[in-house]
Amino acid sequence: MIKTHLPLLASAVLLAGGSALAGAETGSPITHEALWLLKQVGAPAASPDGKWVIVPVTEPAYDEKDEVSDLWLVPGDGSTPPRRFTTARSRESAPAWSPDSRQVAFTAKREGDDAAQIYIISIDGGEARRLTQLALGARAPLWSPDGRSIAFQAPMHRGATNDADNKRLADERKQAKSKVRAYDSFPVRRWDKWFDDVQTRLFVMPADGSSAPRDLLGGTALLQLPGFRGASGEGAGEDLQPAWAPDSRSLVFTATTNLDAAAYAEVLHQLYDVSVAGGEPRALTSGDVSHQHAAFSPDGKLLAFTTSAVKEHYYSISRLGVAAWPWDGNPRAVARAFDRSVGSFAFSADSRTIHFTAEDAGRIRVWSVPAGGGEARLALDAPQGVWLSMSVPGQAATPLLFANWEAAHSPAETHRVDLATGQRTRLTSFNVEAVAKLDLPPLREFWFTNKLGRAIHSYLALPPAFDEAKRYPLLVLMHGGHANMWRDAVTRRWNYHLLAQPGHVVLLTDYVGSTGYGQQFTRDILGDPLRGPADDINAAADEAIRRFAFIDGSRQAAAGASYGGHLANWLQATTTRYKCLIGHAGLASLYSQWATSDAIYHRERMMGGPFWESAAAWLDQSPSTYARNFQTPMLLTVGENDFRVPLNNVLEMWSLLQRQRVPSRLLVWPDENHWILKGENSRVFYREVHQWLDRWLGAPAP
Repeated sequence: MIKTHLPLLASAVLLAGGSALAGAETGSPITHEALWLLKQVGAPAASPDGKWVIVPVTEPAYDEKDEVSDLWLVPGDGSTPPRRFTTARSRESAPAWSPDSRQVAFTAKREGDDAAQIYIISIDGGEARRLTQLALGARAPLWSPDGRSIAFQAPMHRGATNDADNKRLADERKQAKSKVRAYDSFPVRRWDKWFDDVQTRLFVMPADGSSAPRDLLGGTALLQLPGFRGASGEGAGEDLQPAWAPDSRSLVFTATTNLDAAAYAEVLHQLYDVSVAGGEPRALTSGDVSHQHAAFSPDGKLLAFTTSAVKEHYYSISRLGVAAWPWDGNPRAVARAFDRSVGSFAFSADSRTIHFTAEDAGRIRVWSVPAGGGEARLALDAPQGVWLSMSVPGQAATPLLFANWEAAHSPAETHRVDLATGQRTRLTSFNVEAVAKLDLPPLREFWFTNKLGRAIHSYLALPPAFDEAKRYPLLVLMHGGHANMWRDAVTRRWNYHLLAQPGHVVLLTDYVGSTGYGQQFTRDILGDPLRGPADDINAAADEAIRRFAFIDGSRQAAAGASYGGHLANWLQATTTRYKCLIGHAGLASLYSQWATSDAIYHRERMMGGPFWESAAAWLDQSPSTYARNFQTPMLLTVGENDFRVPLNNVLEMWSLLQRQRVPSRLLVWPDENHWILKGENSRVFYREVHQWLDRWLGAPAP
């Protein structure tokens, strides 16, 4: 059970900080250009003393080569506006402060670099100096507590023993006349990349660059295990999630050793400790529970991490755990009764409290719990939006928290929060002026109880120049996931306001199986991947039409991507209530998706066993089984490089629609993956969606 105490931020305080973004009713409707060119404010990195904050900011362009991505520096007290800290043409990311708050390490690919490298720049400015020069690049710098060393991660071919060897192997593969890929175990690909023999390894080198990097994992028995990999990072990458031990003599990192069993077992991650001096890494955790994201308390006495009992059940929330350091082999849970999945977390400067983010009914809030264990309390709330990318300075004189706050009508900006008083100060205003010119009504929300007695939460996104007296067609939007939720946040993909822009009301329902409503709510999808969620979606549409007179119930459409695309196909199979449907990266049959996806085992756990043991259950919830019912006009879209829901799934649905002579249109992007990420492709996507809706729903309200 979650108990909420008085939030540190009152609604009035929050809205006062973002009043210019509340959605001027006289503003202009959002366009694709207005959305795409919004500056993207990255995760803030607070200096240890809390006096400075580095914020990565990307200035997008439709052509990626024209994008600018720099680091910006802002005083932690907000006394002066942010200033551009780096000005090179390269993309800079992953800023990391030195313990004395005087230097910043970061990742960038600059002139003369074949791949991204680690750079260091003084807080006083001047030219950044390159620290690394590795053949395949380096990333994610991390200063040691004594300030003498920097750890980082870098890709290495499995057989490489040094950087020259690594370069030789890379060149051999580029020059090979045959590009055959050979595999002996699953998985063979992830998202949009094929697995190869390149591994992520952990390196350490002096911060002054006086000696070459040392490969801490090279030559170890752990590295040679066929199932060894880091945790899944961005795209097909890996992240070893390293954390320096307080004495600067070792690092704790995350790895799996059973990735090669992913076809028939849950992949588990454990924590390891490796000495900077070299030697075999020591396993800190083991067993049937995954452990990840290690972080040390400022006083060096505790190691915190997240745990998840994924082997125990189809879905398990991520919980907080701690153990004494030096490691005593006795990890224990904190916030044991907290029924939400822990996101990011950080210790307070006095090491007594752990602050963490968690999804909760469409929002992301910040919670706090005593480091020794106890009851979690709501520490940072908002009547709207989400808190993201939390950074807590470990040496600040007062309890401070820096984070980005955003809502669907208000793009992310960095804020400072005084945890003692609740005072909030917005430190950046990169998008305030641009968004103030747009008509972006804040989301509305409502709850209802479904036929099984579950409370179901929904948002409504309203069109520009909204008039309660008019009637608008309804677009039911279904999120991917399923272990996901609709957030009151800005997104480029399926942007609520851009979809509503022609004059639609957009309904966003968190169906059974969504996160943010407790572990059991997510688990209740077990064995019922499509029918139950679709029932919630249809019931939410009925409830919205009943409650809101401005919704024209005679003109409904539904759309979704990934799991939402699966559900769009299921609606095609099971109802004729919608005038048209839109599905991106959706499956036609559960078996086809299982057989071709980059991740498969969780699907048979969902269905209680593999297809050959329970074929009837798999067929019962496959849209293709009911192809004789297909009759709703449908737009299908897919990226050709999508390995999560591979192209064959959409082509199967397309064939069924064409066979049944259902009006349909297929869009295939040869240069996209699971998402449509490129500017011009995105522009075409929204244009096609709007045209499809206009064709079948008719003109929106004048």
